[in-house]
Order: sequence, then structure tokens, then C-alpha cells
Amino acid sequence: MIRQLIPVYALLLGSGLLLFASGIHSLILPVRGTIEGFSASALGLLGTGYAIGFVAGCLIAPRFVGAVGHIRTFGVMCALVAISILMQALIVETWAWIPVRAISGFCFAGTAMIVESWLNDRAQPNTRGTIFGVYTMVNLGAVTAGQMAVSLGDASGFMFFVIGAIVYCLALIPTALSTSASPAPLTSVKLDVRALWKNSPVAVAAVFLVGISNASFGTLAAVYADRVGLALTAVALFVSIPVLAGALAQLPIGVASDRMDRRKVLVATAVIALIADLSFVILMPEGRLLNLTLAGVFGAAIFAMYPIIVAHANDHAAPGTSIQVSGGLLMVFGMGSIIGPLIAGIAMTAMGSRGLFVITVCTHVTLIAFTIWRINARASVPDNEKTAFQVSIPARGATPETAALASGEGRTEAFEPPPDVEIVGNFGTDNNSRIISAESEKRGSE
Repeated sequence: MIRQLIPVYALLLGSGLLLFASGIHSLILPVRGTIEGFSASALGLLGTGYAIGFVAGCLIAPRFVGAVGHIRTFGVMCALVAISILMQALIVETWAWIPVRAISGFCFAGTAMIVESWLNDRAQPNTRGTIFGVYTMVNLGAVTAGQMAVSLGDASGFMFFVIGAIVYCLALIPTALSTSASPAPLTSVKLDVRALWKNSPVAVAAVFLVGISNASFGTLAAVYADRVGLALTAVALFVSIPVLAGALAQLPIGVASDRMDRRKVLVATAVIALIADLSFVILMPEGRLLNLTLAGVFGAAIFAMYPIIVAHANDHAAPGTSIQVSGGLLMVFGMGSIIGPLIAGIAMTAMGSRGLFVITVCTHVTLIAFTIWRINARASVPDNEKTAFQVSIPARGATPETAALASGEGRTEAFEPPPDVEIVGNFGTDNNSRIISAESEKRGSE
């Protein structure tokens, strides 16, 4: 395995440094904002700003790379995200933090796509799974390490802002010094919501709702943990444990979804999340052990839903369109991520800390009800027609390039859509774009 990783070690190192700094950045903002007395609504807008920037980065970054190249674009975005965290240390005001957080989301999407594009280009068919698995572990480990690092010092000063900026700049070095040739242009997607809906109503509705719940928790979990009285180390654990639990849960949940109707597995997973939601709302736990235990159960459920949804959508998609389907669902997830932190912040301002989980209760109840209705409306896909379940990094950090790396489909030349295909909404089109063909409609929805 080591021999397989030697050609991409610089990219993995750069990605690890980037994610370590991102872990610091994502936790220091809500912690410091709480210390400064920012409202939950304002802190929720940080998540909304990040999601807007991230979605924009997924759509626009391919054009930047096409104009000036991978290395220059990566360098510019690392510099901008380092500047953004330093600006947030200098101007501790919500009116400044929110738009700057959108810049960091834009830059992080661009840098992630560039790294993943490079990995995709360097990976061989027999090494792609290993490289994607190691890349996923590096991401999870680096983010967790960055979040836990915040618990080792004083969050009320500027130290962690400076450390984050330094590590963002360090992430430049491995990629800048890499001797690997620049890969093909980045994967870009066409968002056709109508075709996605006809392909799989459950996938579109569920991924939107999961975007709301996951982004709400990802943005405001630290605020919740602080308000219920957890120490800073426990706050970091409250944020980190759910992501790790979700990564571990994907394998058994994926195996189950390969052997039965994926929609039923999605419902069962959402029920587990709902139990955890209600436990937070009703019990309002204050102790460290119970909060961390419930957070682990909650994370195991919510962070395992996204790959089930993507696999279900690909079960119904036409052959050769998995990147387009996955990329389109990612954009829909991003729409939910924009809305979620905003309404969760308002709910926490109105109802206190439990407001966060009142929002997730609503999303999971809606998801369960809609999916059950669709199960009764349409038979499941036969097991022999299912696509392979793919373990995924948390969707909030995934890009269209992640789908390309995970699928191993590679890239195709541009082609004209058949005359019976209607393109409803096109975003980020280029020569590497794909479309969902009318074939997916012929296979029926759900």
C-alpha cells in the first residue's frame, strides 16, 4: 500500500494540513463568538455564509483553474483563506465574520477540488479505492486533530487564529513543490433539478433535508455544547465524535442498504437520528457523558445518510451519469446547508439551546414521512441492478470532484444532449460537464 501512496504523498500531506487548519477554523469561530456574546442567530449565519461560499466555489473554481492552472489557483485560495482567518481575529464583529466566512467556504471548495482532481488523475484503477480510502481517513483525522487542538489553549485570544493561518500557508508547500504534472480540468456539473427529481424524488427531498440538519448541527453544535455547560475539551469532543461515529457507521449501514431496499435503511437511520433528537429536546442533558453518548448516536445516523441517498439515486440513474447525479445532489445538499444554520440559529435564539434539535426533529420527521410514502408508491430496485455503495466523506466537505474520485468513471468529452432532454438549470458548464440523459426517466422514479 505504501508503494501505491508514494506518488500522491505530497497531495495527501497538503490536504491534511488544509483540513487541520479547517478544523481549527470551524471550531474557534463559534467558541470565540460565544465568548464575545454573539447571538445564536448570528453564529448560524456563519454556517449559512460558509455554505454559500462552498457551493459557489464548487461551481466557479473550475473556471479559475481553466484560466490560470491548478497550482496558481491553489496558492491563491490558500492565501485568501489564511487572510480570512486573520481578518476574523482582527475584526471580531458579526458583520465582518459572515462575509469573510463565505470567502473561506469558497476557497476551501476550490482547494479540495484541486487536490481531489490531482488524486483522481494519479490514481490507477487498481489503486483508486486505496487512495480514496486513505484520503478520507486523512481528512477525518486532520479535521478532528484541528478541533481537538483548540481545547489545548485559550480560545479568547488570537493564538488559534494565527496557528490556523500558519497551517493554511503550510498547506501550500507540498503542492507547490510537487513534480506531478497538472491533471485534466476540474469536474463540473449541470444542476438539473427536474431530471434529478424524476430520477429519484426520495434522493432530492432527503438530501435537502439532510443538508438542513447536518449543516445546522455542524455550525451550532459547539454553541449548544457551550451553553449546556461543557468544558472546552468536551465541546471539541461533542463536535468531533459525531463525525467519526458517522464514518464508522457507514460500513454496516452500507452493507444493509446493499441487501435490502435502501429507502427502508434510510428510514431506519433517520429514526435513530430522531430518537437522539428527541432525547436532546426532552432530557436536556447537562452531564458530559450523556451529551457525548447522544452526540455519537446522532452523528452515526446523520452522517451515514448522505451516502445511502447517493447510492439510491445512482440505482435509478442511467449508466455513466453517476458523477452528474452525485454532483447535482451535492448542490441540492448545499441549498439545505444554506438554510439550515439560519433557521437553527433563529430557533436557538427563541427557544434556547434545545432549539437546535427542534429543527433536526422537524427535518427527520419530514424525511421519514416522505420516504415511507415513496416506499408505498413504488417498488424497490432489484438487488442485481443496484450500484455499489460508496463510503463518503461528510457531504459538507464533498465536492463534484469527490464524486469523480470515488466513482472511478474518469472524464468524458463534451457531447450534445439528445433532443428529448430538457436542461432546466445549468451551472458551471464546461467541456467536462455531463448531463442526466432521458434514459434515467425511462427507468422510472423510485
